[in-house]
Amino acid sequence: MSSSERFGKAVKLGAVSALSLIALVVPAAGAGSAVAAPSGDCFTPTHAADRSKDGHADTVSPAEAARIEADMQSKLAGKRTAFSAQAAAVSIPVYFHVITSGSTGNLPASTISKQISVLNSAYASSGFSFSLVSTDYTNNSTWYNGITDGTSAERNMKNALRKGGKNALNIYTANLGDDLLGWATFPSNYSSQPKLDGVVILDESLPGRSATNFNEGDTATHEVGHWMGLYHTFQGGCSGSGDYVSDTPAEATATSGCPANKDTCTSTGKDPVHNFMDYSYDSCMYEFTAGQSSRMNSSWSAYRA
Repeated sequence: MSSSERFGKAVKLGAVSALSLIALVVPAAGAGSAVAAPSGDCFTPTHAADRSKDGHADTVSPAEAARIEADMQSKLAGKRTAFSAQAAAVSIPVYFHVITSGSTGNLPASTISKQISVLNSAYASSGFSFSLVSTDYTNNSTWYNGITDGTSAERNMKNALRKGGKNALNIYTANLGDDLLGWATFPSNYSSQPKLDGVVILDESLPGRSATNFNEGDTATHEVGHWMGLYHTFQGGCSGSGDYVSDTPAEATATSGCPANKDTCTSTGKDPVHNFMDYSYDSCMYEFTAGQSSRMNSSWSAYRA
């Protein structure tokens, strides 16, 4: 992948390492759902299209995923105490950075509070909770208008605003370019690029905003999933290790909308269209599996604890 983790249209990467983020982009009407091999980001699409188009890099290559997996397992093995998938509850401090262009992009405290509530609801069964520490507002039209992953604007924004340590979730909102809904860094990238760590989302994807089909707050849920170490459910397609989670049925392509009987692989189980790590509409997403919860706990122990 490039350096984010959801869907993106055609996103160009700059100085950011090719393995830091995942982004999500939305396709235009009638666009296919096939996705290109990713580089390091997960990009999410905007309301103009749907989450299923990723002209950027929506998943990491099988070789890179295997490298990250080996690194994570090595770090877990090196922990002094035995790791338990049923780790103690973790409260994650959240720093919210609202980027504006004048009054455009301004988000009221009530909207940010609703977004935090959406995250807490989505991750409750995984043992993670989110606590808003602070919100800051920055009037900068260069950062606000059309920012994309890997650009100098992103780097400058994060270098100036990021707060906290490796356990802190920094969320940035702006009017993203390339029809992106958002992107996120993987936890394995923190040690080499700590200032770039975090999640960037389209301001209109927050609860009650204007991104049609993507305005219930689950763009943040999806991107935070990448920040916690999860891949897309369609990672690797129908073969190989997929998303490294055994209880998410394999799927060949990302989901658009909320199809009732999508089943793109011959293995057991229909496509996990309701999973937060697919590309379905916000109204269609409502679950993480037990396996995903275990993987998030493993990733947290390895990289963020």
